[in-house]
Amino acid sequence: MIYKNNITPALFDQLTEAGNIGAGNAATSLSAILGKKIEMKVPSVKMVSFDEMIDLAGGPEKEVAGIFLRIDGEIKGSMFFILSLPQAEACVRLMTDNPSFSIYTTPLSKIGFSALQEIGNILSGSYLSAFSDFTGISLFPTVPSLCIDMAGAIISQGLFEVSQAGDQAIVIDTVLSSIGKKEILSIEAQFFVLPDPDSYDRLFESLREIQ
Repeated sequence: MIYKNNITPALFDQLTEAGNIGAGNAATSLSAILGKKIEMKVPSVKMVSFDEMIDLAGGPEKEVAGIFLRIDGEIKGSMFFILSLPQAEACVRLMTDNPSFSIYTTPLSKIGFSALQEIGNILSGSYLSAFSDFTGISLFPTVPSLCIDMAGAIISQGLFEVSQAGDQAIVIDTVLSSIGKKEILSIEAQFFVLPDPDSYDRLFESLREIQ
């Protein structure tokens, strides 16, 4: 396995560039769907340990909205899209144009559930498509599952469902902005990408080949 100390800053720059391409594609798709200007960017990409991943998600007992999916293709792995509850609420309000939506209503409404799944679909598909184009590796997402629970429980359950899981995650910081007539909405979230152990080498070898 490749450890983060062995990955050069140039490789992280490439991952960030690919992430920003994916963010741009996702923003275009969301703008067309919502009929309003959406901007997205990836300020940084880094690699962290499993424990650091849970800390970045807010700690094991922090209640969050988590979208989990598997990555298939030439590289396989797991992907989590983690939002704090206020940020998840902002996403649903943006997607549904419903300023009164509350994420804290139990159970979560079908509209709220569908909106979060849809934004997870769009973002994960855009990111993986960009990485695929950037590296020449075939990648595509499975259908995402959504859960509102403690961060530690969501991540542990997602990894428990697969037989292989790396002990390090690639963190893609994501900032989504919508500029309306009266306000600027900014939503911050994180994608955690965990390639299966035998996929790390293939991923970073492909990045080195295009340097």
